[in-house]
Amino acid sequence: MTTMSRSSTLAIFSCIVVLVLNSGGPAMAAEGDLSRKERVKVGLLLDSNATMGRIASSYINTALSDFYEAHPSYRTRLSLHFRNPQNDVVLVASAALDLMQNEEVHAIIGPAYSSQAKFVIDLGIKAQVPIISFSATSPSLSPTQSRYFVRTAYDDCSQVKAIAALIQAFGWREIVPIYEDTDYGNGLIPYLTDAFQNIDTRVPYRSAIHPTAQDIDILKELNKVMTMPTRVFLVHMTATLGSRLFVLANEAGMLNEESVWIVTDGLSSLLDPVGSTAMSSMQGVVGVRPYVPMSKRLKKFMEKQLNTSPGISTFNGTETVNLFSLWAYDTIWALAKVAEKQWTSSDQLRYVRPSTNRKMAALNFSDTGTSEMGPKLLQGIINLSFHGLSGLFEMVHGQLQPSGFEIINVLGNEEKIIGYWTSKHGLSKTLSNRTEENREYYSTSMDDLKPILWPGKTQKEPKGWVMPPLKDTKMKISVPFKTGFSEFFKIHWDQRTGVPSYSGFSYDMFIAVMDALPFYMPYEIVPFMNASRQSAGTYDEMLYQIKLQKVDIVVGDVIVVANRSNYVDFTLPYSESGVSMVVAIKDDERRNMWIFLRPLSWALWLTIGLSFVLTSLIVCFLEGRHQNEDFGGSRSEQLSTSLWFSFSTLVFAHREKVVNNRTRLVLAVWIFLLLIITQSYTASLASLLTVEQLQPQYVDVQELVRKHYHVGYQKGSYVREFLVRDLGFDESRLIPLNSAEEYHEALSNGIGNGGVAAIYEETPFIKLFLGKYCNKYMMVGPRYRNDGFAFDLMCQCTSTVRHFHGGHPSSRTSRGRS
Repeated sequence: MTTMSRSSTLAIFSCIVVLVLNSGGPAMAAEGDLSRKERVKVGLLLDSNATMGRIASSYINTALSDFYEAHPSYRTRLSLHFRNPQNDVVLVASAALDLMQNEEVHAIIGPAYSSQAKFVIDLGIKAQVPIISFSATSPSLSPTQSRYFVRTAYDDCSQVKAIAALIQAFGWREIVPIYEDTDYGNGLIPYLTDAFQNIDTRVPYRSAIHPTAQDIDILKELNKVMTMPTRVFLVHMTATLGSRLFVLANEAGMLNEESVWIVTDGLSSLLDPVGSTAMSSMQGVVGVRPYVPMSKRLKKFMEKQLNTSPGISTFNGTETVNLFSLWAYDTIWALAKVAEKQWTSSDQLRYVRPSTNRKMAALNFSDTGTSEMGPKLLQGIINLSFHGLSGLFEMVHGQLQPSGFEIINVLGNEEKIIGYWTSKHGLSKTLSNRTEENREYYSTSMDDLKPILWPGKTQKEPKGWVMPPLKDTKMKISVPFKTGFSEFFKIHWDQRTGVPSYSGFSYDMFIAVMDALPFYMPYEIVPFMNASRQSAGTYDEMLYQIKLQKVDIVVGDVIVVANRSNYVDFTLPYSESGVSMVVAIKDDERRNMWIFLRPLSWALWLTIGLSFVLTSLIVCFLEGRHQNEDFGGSRSEQLSTSLWFSFSTLVFAHREKVVNNRTRLVLAVWIFLLLIITQSYTASLASLLTVEQLQPQYVDVQELVRKHYHVGYQKGSYVREFLVRDLGFDESRLIPLNSAEEYHEALSNGIGNGGVAAIYEETPFIKLFLGKYCNKYMMVGPRYRNDGFAFDLMCQCTSTVRHFHGGHPSSRTSRGRS
């Protein structure tokens, strides 16, 4: 039993060992295969403390895993050597030198910023190690000038035309760049300035802010910018400094309805990593960023990342990584492809050094050695072409080229795409429609963009320029307080809050002028009234408030008069005008019941009556002599029959026959006369009944003056002075009136019942009055012309506006005539 037990135990143990060995065989073999893979050392310079560095590092590791999972049979493997130099140029250079001397890397990915890349590129040239950056986008770094520098991203210059097209679409004539005072920020400014110059847009000031600036320093610079009239700002910064800038600008109230804020792709491609606080401070900001086509591979990758890393940032309105992470991912794939293609033997993976020491404990800038694999990796990546997550990965002059740009609008916690820009077609709402239509024109119209919600949560396009304040922060605009003729200007008072609102033709004209101005002018409307809500004086007194510098502009139904131009300036008139006289119409005779007698004169009526009687007597006499039975009977019967016969011939209804030829001759003359009289009477009566007979009661001005009749005028108007000075009316015979209703009452009463004989008024008001009472009154006499309605402003306002327009020939202002 014991022997059998031992034998059984030994057999079972042997089986278990065999099973374990068999199950572990493939894994061990795989490990053995991996150990035989040639490792190509690649340096990685990223600041893990920065948001972009953390995200990029994560997706570099993901790219490495995905690539070799898709290509398990490749003979080479990228071996990443990570260094965290933080945001320090010296530490970056030291870390790069360490990677070359001690790790003997054959390529370096990074550094993150353009200012750090300059010295590292020089080291790369010395060691023949390609420096591959997916985030150093400054034009100050040029792959054509630095052979060992490869930019697996877009040059910042590529977005300049898209930004210029956006500025040109809205017609902004001045712009202030606010940029980072580093190589990244300074490198783009000359290209922006040239592009703006080509579209006649001035750059009156450049605001440079260093990344090390404190919040108080940034606020001082923002306050300096706010003292200038320009309100279009272009922000070109990295996410770290840009997020601080927008938080401070929003707290300072600079993101309002007057301003326009545009960000370059340095911020627009990293909007979410700036943080929720900065995003909430960027509401209404417009940005330009490269367009990334949504391929099946990218969509699948996003779904995978969403499942493995919920809560990641947004890009293109979909859950995914930002653009720089896509470039980092594609950079790893490109480098891995090239390493496999260029590797032939292990001898390539070494450094050639002049010194006998392979590795040195102390860094030596004069003895970096040279990589044999580096030049082959450089040549391979330059000639490589494949479709990555970010689109077509193909080097043109050592860097990627964009297919187009997206125009975005920050709304809430996301970026709404409002349009696209391509070098062939310019701006468009969608790329697909423009491609399908195959249009050949280049568009710079804002109509080719979707609606934008600007800062201040308004869809009204900002002017981009504000009027420099004369004394206070807002222009004071005085408006007339009047009770009549509200069609031109009316003040509405809210019964609950007491806040006034305004309407009328003059007000609408003013708003239209403000909308047409190429700049924004803040203003405050001040009604010209006293504490009891009554008019504070005449129009001349209201205009004189400009001379006293109590107000800046007067808006309303104000007439351009010569003496007023001595202390105010007028705009061009927006309405033709002139002083005329309105009088009542004489009573309409159509309402007279005896109007049917009017077509013929009384003498003619008498002549017709006598002819009628005479014709009857002649007919009676002639037909009686011939014993005509139709005219028989007694004398009275004969006479009555003759009268009826003559009367019935008016309508040719007579039945009696005549037998005497002389009677026929008399009747021929009589009927011909009746025909002429009937036709004339019918025509005259029809004319009296259908055509209005307007006859004014007064037409002569001198008659009104001579007879000392009362004359009305609009209260507060300059017409009173005109009647006394120019027409010679007695001042005591002038009656001030306020409204069209009072005009009607005064003219209806007439001179005998406390009314007026006529009213002198401006033509626009007369037209309104006659529009209500057209059948009772009419405008007569000569028109005394003036220059019409206009707005009035102080001379300093005019000179300021002219100074602004002096640099822009397309705009102009004019002074009103006197």
